[in-house]
Amino acid sequence: MIDSVLAILSAVMLGLGGFFMVSGAIGLLRFPDFYSRMHAASMTDTLGSYLVVGGLMLTAGWGLPLFKLALILVFIFFTSPTAGHALAKSAQHCDLRLPGGGASTKKADNEISGSAQGPDSRDVVSADRV
Repeated sequence: MIDSVLAILSAVMLGLGGFFMVSGAIGLLRFPDFYSRMHAASMTDTLGSYLVVGGLMLTAGWGLPLFKLALILVFIFFTSPTAGHALAKSAQHCDLRLPGGGASTKKADNEISGSAQGPDSRDVVSADRV
């Protein structure tokens, strides 16, 4: 009885994990800009890998394979969000901006080019960078 419930739950988790992985791959191909693609890849990859490893943990049983899968899950828990953040931060440092740009981006560009007027605009830009 419990084996069949674990097998069904494991199959559901593996199927959902595969679905999220495929939807992330489609997002990489279909989204228009770098940041949307990066978000699709990092979020769906993290959730999909959690579900796949969790489904494998249900089928592994107690023993060394379960411990190894738990270590993989902890490793993914720390590295995947960190890699996504590092990628976004490096894109910001390389001046890869969003297509529409925001108000703070326009103010920062005006400050860099020297066309900002008055000390108030400089204070706003400095506050945005902190």
